[in-house]
Amino acid sequence: MKTYQIIRKQFLPIDLETSWAFFSSPGNLSVITPPRMRFQIMAQSGGDKMREGQMIVYRVTVLPLVRLTWVTEIVRMEEPLTFTDEQRKGPYSLWRHRHQFQKVPGGIEMTDTIEYAIPFGWLGQLANYLFVAREVNRIFDYRFRILETRFKNT
Repeated sequence: MKTYQIIRKQFLPIDLETSWAFFSSPGNLSVITPPRMRFQIMAQSGGDKMREGQMIVYRVTVLPLVRLTWVTEIVRMEEPLTFTDEQRKGPYSLWRHRHQFQKVPGGIEMTDTIEYAIPFGWLGQLANYLFVAREVNRIFDYRFRILETRFKNT
């Protein structure tokens, strides 16, 4: 299984508490997900406060006319510095997303580390080359712009 990794960093002029309050709230996923994906949380275990073992079930459009259920689990959490979610059901053979927040002068540096693998062997590798990697990067480009705007004058 071929695994891919994307690392994205962003400075935000906010403190750790503000970043944790925003990013650890599953409800804010819809704020930072491109509207074309029609992101919708269907269910989540353990209430609104994030915790290890929490499962989040949502519906998302991954390709035009392809809408599916995606389930992630919070597998690691160290408030307010990091949490990791992993796909339990969805389009990837592997999806692991680590969110890290580090205090820096004037705010925080947020690092997203995404590891993913696509099913179907060489066909999955071809799909990654043709469009999947580009699409994952487009999603995180969108997040970057939304977060930059949202926290610009905080």
